[in-house]
Amino acid sequence: MATLAPYDLTIDFGGDLFPVSGSCPRLSWKPSEGIPVPAHHELGIHVDGHPPQTVRSGDHLFVDWPVRPLRSGERVRWRVRTHSDLEFSPWSTWHSFEAGLLDTDWTAHWITPADDPETARLAPGTRPAHVLRTTFTAAEVVRARLYATALGVYEAFVNGERAGTAVLSPGSTSYDHTVYAQTADVTSSLLIGTNTVEIVLSDGWYRGQVGAFRKPAGWGELLGARLELHLELADGTRRVVRTDEHWTSASSSIARADLMDGQVTDLLAPRGPERPVLVDAVTAPPIDWSPAPPVRVIEDRPVASLTRLPNGAWIADFGQNASGWIALTDLGPAGTRTVIDHGEHLDPVTGDLTTSHLDIQRPGDPVTVFVQHVEVVSAGATGEVFEPHHTVHGFRYARLQRGEVPLDASSLTMRVVHTDLRPTGTFACSHQDLNRLHEVARWSFRGNAVDVPTDCPTRERIGWTGDYQVFLPSATRLYDVCGFSHKWLRSVRDDQFDDGRIANFSPDGRRAKLRGDERLDMMTGSAGWGDAVVLVPWELYTTYGDRRFLAENWDAMVRWVEWGLTTARTARHPSRVARSAEPLPHEEFIWDGSFHWGEWCEPTPRAADGSPVEPAEEEPEVWMKTDKGEVGTAFLYRSTSTLAKIARILGHETDAVRYTLLAERIRDAWRTEFLDHTGRTTVDTQASYVRALAYDLAPEKLRDAVAARLAELIRAADTHLSTGFLSTAHLLPVLTDTGHADLAYQVLLQRTYPSWLGMLDRGATTIWEDWDGVDDNGDAHASLNHYSKGAVIGFLHTHTLGLRQAEDSVAWERFVVAPVPHASVQWARGTFDSPRGTIAVEWRTEADELHITVDVPPTSTATLVFPDGEELTAGPGRFTARRPQ
Repeated sequence: MATLAPYDLTIDFGGDLFPVSGSCPRLSWKPSEGIPVPAHHELGIHVDGHPPQTVRSGDHLFVDWPVRPLRSGERVRWRVRTHSDLEFSPWSTWHSFEAGLLDTDWTAHWITPADDPETARLAPGTRPAHVLRTTFTAAEVVRARLYATALGVYEAFVNGERAGTAVLSPGSTSYDHTVYAQTADVTSSLLIGTNTVEIVLSDGWYRGQVGAFRKPAGWGELLGARLELHLELADGTRRVVRTDEHWTSASSSIARADLMDGQVTDLLAPRGPERPVLVDAVTAPPIDWSPAPPVRVIEDRPVASLTRLPNGAWIADFGQNASGWIALTDLGPAGTRTVIDHGEHLDPVTGDLTTSHLDIQRPGDPVTVFVQHVEVVSAGATGEVFEPHHTVHGFRYARLQRGEVPLDASSLTMRVVHTDLRPTGTFACSHQDLNRLHEVARWSFRGNAVDVPTDCPTRERIGWTGDYQVFLPSATRLYDVCGFSHKWLRSVRDDQFDDGRIANFSPDGRRAKLRGDERLDMMTGSAGWGDAVVLVPWELYTTYGDRRFLAENWDAMVRWVEWGLTTARTARHPSRVARSAEPLPHEEFIWDGSFHWGEWCEPTPRAADGSPVEPAEEEPEVWMKTDKGEVGTAFLYRSTSTLAKIARILGHETDAVRYTLLAERIRDAWRTEFLDHTGRTTVDTQASYVRALAYDLAPEKLRDAVAARLAELIRAADTHLSTGFLSTAHLLPVLTDTGHADLAYQVLLQRTYPSWLGMLDRGATTIWEDWDGVDDNGDAHASLNHYSKGAVIGFLHTHTLGLRQAEDSVAWERFVVAPVPHASVQWARGTFDSPRGTIAVEWRTEADELHITVDVPPTSTATLVFPDGEELTAGPGRFTARRPQ
């Protein structure tokens, strides 16, 4: 076998058109094929202006920066080769990146639009965008780097040319602790002579509306921007143009800009008078460089159909629910106003756009009417193109109104916008509905990956912790979410309460940790949501092998678990107080006395005629008082036992022993309180049996009985699930792993309510929040793009395809291929670009034989498990086998 060079060289930072790092980036690469294991690695590192250096490494994942820390703006080229005692691989291709402008080297001031103190008093959603501007003269420039960031959303322009391809910069962070900068090569935009730099600045995540109730974000009162343009001139001199008191500000053509509500732009509007900016009127944290890829336009989609309504409005159907905006290339004659409203659904009777299913009302408050609204007034200029870069929408359909001015479908393009995540996994099988389900779930995640993992791209659009905790194992099989997740977890830590609780969503623009909203405060600290601070880093560590996920979040994990332990010990649910005035011994570890969301979103029961039967628990006050101790205690065990593993990995041996013992006590308490000697749970729900099996809460002697009761409940429901938010992702795996694979596939392939394929049958292009997101009458309910239920596609990878990481393996050093064929699936194939290289699996059934082909990457080992239990071990290379089914 020929020896190949290492490949896929990366650093642990993002960047727009080129990677940009802090002072000490970590290095990773995929190892060579053909070099025997164990192998070593030799790195050649060339920092501009310094002699090349050669260093050695024993690993290829997240290797600490091996030379002196980088200085601002330094450019680096590096490459690697692998060697054993006998041979060297070829050198890899060079990988290039550069250091950003480090915080201590920024000399620019924060500047604020002169009229922002007045516009700040306007209601969120009605505030304009501002233009900040300066001019300078320059001779011939050979290299120019623009560094910029903002408190708000900004775009930077040099001589009218937009800098970079990233959009919605600087992104969504917890601005009291974290703000990231961006850099762009603007050399080609500069002129000899007079040059202009402009910043267009709007509220963005910093000061715009937040969440379903459209409350204003509380990060700060005034907007701010900070920019430095570093020039290297042909004569060898250097110059820096920076934001300072010499900049001016003016009103822009954007009369209104809000990420949620939309954008109103008048291209005929004259620019307002220029006034000196305010200098250092804002307070900001140190500037950092993001580990995540940027948000940008990922894909363009043409109109699938354009229909004129009787009232003259046009309905554009783009065929796919997604996040983004519309690019309009025909704005009509000067003065033409085009009004665009965006949504996920059409009224089944009128065919008009409807968004009423996304309206929401909190008890005692008026209805919050859902709006995604864009307007543009044409200037009539030749080649005029409009894109609203200061908002983003979740939509499939758009209603356009422009009077009698004609509209052509070719002038409309959906621009799909989200974080530019690198795809890592594929799946296909003989069952086309399952292929479609996989694609629908992928689209749902894409729509919810706009800089942070959100619940939906429409109504709430915030980084709910529980949603990402549920979907993450599936997300890692679709995309490289390593840097994306590093960035988000920093906000989770930033938003943690002083008492250890984790905010329900991060970044938390509501700033719940300041304890200013009594209701929000009371509803913070739920099992399954706060546990994301433990479970998300653990999943990422096992997937990518980055110990920093554990080390960075250790303190936050401990504070969360300790808060849960303290709350379990000191607070009791009223039902247990009524049972016994004094706590029973095991109740010290029952987490039932504080707020929990519980299983959440369990399917609404149906009457014999198919009509929904709302249980009494759905009444808010009744639901709030319902005992959710089974869920809380199960998650307290899961997080505490996971924390014990993490402590051991990080070398915290005393903590490892303590949390191991505590986890055992919690599990014993769960068994005492919620499981009887026959394997029945006290709540007797599908979800409780799934947890008992998935989290190893059930003792070994009762696992068969627990699984049998789960299967019995599913069959009693005519092979329908009744699990909710927290347990649905585990349902099919635990059924299959306990000998009920046929039942798992029956649930998966079910077409009546509640079911995944039922969504597809009713036209879903993304996963719905409710199982009946579109009812029998064609009416929509709740969000039509909520990715959590899409976690079922993890089962397609781990069981239908059969590819999963081995227990106790890290970064796919060992993996298992154990397909679970079914009469409805005759073949499956898929790939996963693991940290060690691409794993490929393909199997098919012919007659009574199962044929399997597996590609094993360097430094990995595969175990093939056949239906009869036979196991084979395979090292790097291609392995094929066939066995009787």
